[in-house]
Amino acid sequence: MTRSRKREISRSGKAAGLRRPTPKPQPQLSDELNSIAASDSIVETQKLQKVLAQAGIGSRRKMEEFIEQGLVKVNGQVATLGTRVSSSDRVEFGGRRIDVSGTQVTRVILYHKPEGEIVSRDDPKERQTVFANLPKPKNAKWIAIGRLDFNTSGLLIFTTSGELANKMMHPSFDTEREYSARIFGELTNDQILLLLSGVELSDGFGKFEECEAIGGEGRNRWYRVIVKEGRNRLVRRMFESLGYQVSRLIRIRFGSIVLPPRLTRGKWLELKDNEVHQLEAQCGVTSEDKTHGFGNPQHKSSRGAKTNKARDNDELGQSAKSKRRSSRSVKKINSTFESAARQTSKPKQRSSRVANSTKSRPA
Repeated sequence: MTRSRKREISRSGKAAGLRRPTPKPQPQLSDELNSIAASDSIVETQKLQKVLAQAGIGSRRKMEEFIEQGLVKVNGQVATLGTRVSSSDRVEFGGRRIDVSGTQVTRVILYHKPEGEIVSRDDPKERQTVFANLPKPKNAKWIAIGRLDFNTSGLLIFTTSGELANKMMHPSFDTEREYSARIFGELTNDQILLLLSGVELSDGFGKFEECEAIGGEGRNRWYRVIVKEGRNRLVRRMFESLGYQVSRLIRIRFGSIVLPPRLTRGKWLELKDNEVHQLEAQCGVTSEDKTHGFGNPQHKSSRGAKTNKARDNDELGQSAKSKRRSSRSVKKINSTFESAARQTSKPKQRSSRVANSTKSRPA
């Protein structure tokens, strides 16, 4: 098209009253929507005492005391009780740097500890550690909820939440620990009453909340006992105070969590999200205590996958329900343990498949 033709068309358009269309005004966001849109660029912060508790140092109340005592620093400055921190802040407690970048959704796993393993990451004697058999969580570490000594087997619970671990282990919660103990000899009724009323030990008074004979063969007798303390070798020392040697000790319940019969020794399984939330509710861990990561939405886990179908669906329930179930099934469980002890270390094919399918899930 020639330049003169363009000028002619332009003049004719003006003569006809035609105008170039004006752009439509863009809709304006309300103040509320603007604040929501801007929030993506805001650095998320959390209470300092909450971050320290999640790191497994202690309870939030204890962390508040440490902050008031001036034992915590943020970016080189002594922190105060109202301090909030983000993932980019440098937090120090007692001169040691605390990693605050890896806080995440709470995870809980159950582990069937065999005899001959220690609940420690480092051992001067270089013995086998339970942590060698656990999955490696990303940007977190497993915190053991209670311990079992070298020669004791059974249920161990691990979590990535220091707040949950402290709640479950704190003496004020009176968390029950249920064991099956095999001793050489048989207790008299008077001795059972004595263990229930309490005996004096080297580190103070100790007692069983429950003590019940559940069978055995020959001079080897099995007893189901419950204690509410986590003192070192408490169950063994109480029997020893009456002259009885414990030859086998198996923890079958911790609080409301029962050792699943299908979980073979040396294997682990992870609780589903709804089970973790139920456990947190039982322990009084509120929504303010839960950490899902700085600036990240709540993690959606694949822990409810079909590979978990074969596991014991009732491993986590209300405390009273768990007690009744464990009492009814304890003889069967102990019979299973006795049978397994007489067999070789090679597990049954079905149990092995269940445990291995669980263990193969990504950490």
